[in-house]
Amino acid sequence: MIRQLIRSYVLLVAVAIALFTVPVAFTLTDQLRRDTADSVRREAKTMALLLGNGNAPSCAALAKMADAYRGETPGKVQVTERCDTNLQSPKRDAALTKALEQGKPTTDWGSSFIWGPQLEITVPARADKDGLDDRNNGPVVGAVRIAYSTDDMTGRLWQIWGFRAGLAVVVLGVAAVIGAGAARRITRPLRQLNDMASKFSDGDLTARSPVTGPPETQTLARTLNQGAERLDTLVAAQRIFVADASHQLRTPLTALRLSLDNIADGVDDEFVKEDVEQATAEVVRMSRLVNGLLVLARAEAKVSAAEPLSLADIVRERLSVWRPAADERGVTITLRGSADGRPLVLTSPGHLDQVLDNVLSNALEVSPDGGTITVRVEPRGDEVILSVDDEGPGMSDAEKSRAFDRFWRGQGLTGKAGSGLGLAVVKQLVTDDGGKVALGDAPGGGLSVRISLRASTRSGG
Repeated sequence: MIRQLIRSYVLLVAVAIALFTVPVAFTLTDQLRRDTADSVRREAKTMALLLGNGNAPSCAALAKMADAYRGETPGKVQVTERCDTNLQSPKRDAALTKALEQGKPTTDWGSSFIWGPQLEITVPARADKDGLDDRNNGPVVGAVRIAYSTDDMTGRLWQIWGFRAGLAVVVLGVAAVIGAGAARRITRPLRQLNDMASKFSDGDLTARSPVTGPPETQTLARTLNQGAERLDTLVAAQRIFVADASHQLRTPLTALRLSLDNIADGVDDEFVKEDVEQATAEVVRMSRLVNGLLVLARAEAKVSAAEPLSLADIVRERLSVWRPAADERGVTITLRGSADGRPLVLTSPGHLDQVLDNVLSNALEVSPDGGTITVRVEPRGDEVILSVDDEGPGMSDAEKSRAFDRFWRGQGLTGKAGSGLGLAVVKQLVTDDGGKVALGDAPGGGLSVRISLRASTRSGG
């Protein structure tokens, strides 16, 4: 917006300069043409009077005047052969013919655009008529032509336009500086509002905008601050609800599972044990479902802001947690890729832990006994790619398109015990941190979960 304001301001000044200086420059150029032509024409008419007399004193005066004119000006005098002078005769052209036959003077600038290399003015010379000194009615007895070089005029033309062009550049530069200051002053309230919005998007609900600037932005700042206060209150209430729900739901489920375990230990009837095991399995699934819903509620509440964390440390720590469970199945978890320099990624504390737990849980569940789960870390410019490949049955394109839907359970992905929230939680947490997650086919035919995370500008130690 600042650039647009500066461009608009500079354009406005440029239009004003053009409207003021260009007509003046054209006027001065036209005046230069007229003054030069009038001056040369007067000299040519004076010489034509001397040529029209034709007597010796007049011819001598003509030659002397032509020499003086040539020495003081860039003009050269040419006359027809009436006087015995050393002056050059003009070439026979349309202008000379018009002067000799029609008695009319001509002005030739040599070009239709401003002027050419020289200005040529041809004036007819008339003799006395019946002894009267009436040069306008006397017969044409010759012609005088002055070829005036326009080099000096071109230099003055460059001065006229160059001075104004230089002045325009200076004025536009000053206008750009003034416009930049004015634009920054005008947009300062908007930048403050944008800073507030950026802090909000990063999870800082305490951010507020100063009420400054014109009345319109002050009203907007007050409205946004009031909305922020209301939102902060609602989020705080949601946090309290999440904490209460976590306690109120987990406690009875844990007690119910312990009761079922006690019942299974004290009963010898196989049918009853089978029913208790099924009930226990449902309680476990309900616990997973409750945990997933609580994680989604926390993620949607944006309770923490993203910060630079070491991806390699988080990955190694979660793999060490999951390897014992994988070893029981004979599944191997390997870490590959480039993690040199311990790349830092922007993520909220705890988010990547939950993301890896969900992805590794799904991968372990679908992996065949003796299979391999491959985890890769690949820094790529301003992002870091974290991928988890399994050797399970994979997913069809239709299943991949629905895998991130809440409560959708794909048999190939989560099996019978899944809650249908694992990948939904992964997408919510990754998206909240400004990343992306996608599903693809692993090289071995299984599923590949590719997570793109924002790389931090800070380097890992």
